[in-house]
Amino acid sequence: MISLRYHIVSIAAVFLALAVGVVLGSTTLSRTLLSGLNTENNDLGGEVSRLEEQRNALGARLDDADSFAATVGPLAVRGALDQRTVVIVTTADARPGDRDSLKGLLTAAGAAVTGELQLTDAFADQARADELTDIVTRLLPAGVQLPTATDPGTLAGGLLGPLLLISKATNQPQVSAPESAAALAGLTDGGFVKASPDLRPAQLAVVLTGGKVSGDGAGDRAATVARFATQVDRSGAGAVLAGAAGSAEGTGAVGVVRADTAATTILSTVDNADTPAGRAVVVLALAEQLAEKAGRYGTGGNAQAAAPGAPVE
Repeated sequence: MISLRYHIVSIAAVFLALAVGVVLGSTTLSRTLLSGLNTENNDLGGEVSRLEEQRNALGARLDDADSFAATVGPLAVRGALDQRTVVIVTTADARPGDRDSLKGLLTAAGAAVTGELQLTDAFADQARADELTDIVTRLLPAGVQLPTATDPGTLAGGLLGPLLLISKATNQPQVSAPESAAALAGLTDGGFVKASPDLRPAQLAVVLTGGKVSGDGAGDRAATVARFATQVDRSGAGAVLAGAAGSAEGTGAVGVVRADTAATTILSTVDNADTPAGRAVVVLALAEQLAEKAGRYGTGGNAQAAAPGAPVE
């Protein structure tokens, strides 16, 4: 006769066997799983090492390319702007090193830099757009007519363009020295610009900016610089808007210009002016402006070629 004690012992034995089986099975599974994870981890570690090696190799190649471009840049632009004059306009986010390197290339090209005008952060600040517009209209020199557009960038370009560039037709200043000084003083007092003491009007202008604009109102601020540069171009023999990496994007000044077909027919743009090669292209694009030609140059997806004369993409 099977007793209750026998049942209890049998049931306990069954549960004990199950527990032992679970422990042994899980141990085997864990070892298999851990072995697989270790193998996968080793594979990923090897892939990371290979990618790092590729990145380092590409970085070294880029450094070599920049070094080469910095060496041959002055030779490539030699005489391109012989006996020409150029004024440099910089935005608040333009890198001083890029500006100084560009000045060196302009000199190597035979050009004389007539001064520099810096646009401050306030210039593109939409909160101060009405103030900028008011100063522009109040300080307008006699004989200068503002464009019909009402945005602050175009209006500011309508005032500063004739101050910065000589007449394309006569090669003479478009504004008298006292009127120019008064307008620049008013914009300086308003906190919108900073002008070098020796600033004189030139035949050509470079508007040097940074990369893409970020933060609140990024698109509007980029558009202000883009429209300013376009209007400056209309004021004389030509201009080039040059930006750093990212400037060709939707919130970059170069990108805004390239989205406007009317602007791209007159204003040349360069989207890699933070590189030695890009700065040489800026000089070549200025020379092309003298021939009444314009182009979209650089490495951005909306560029038409790497440089003037290069195959069109």
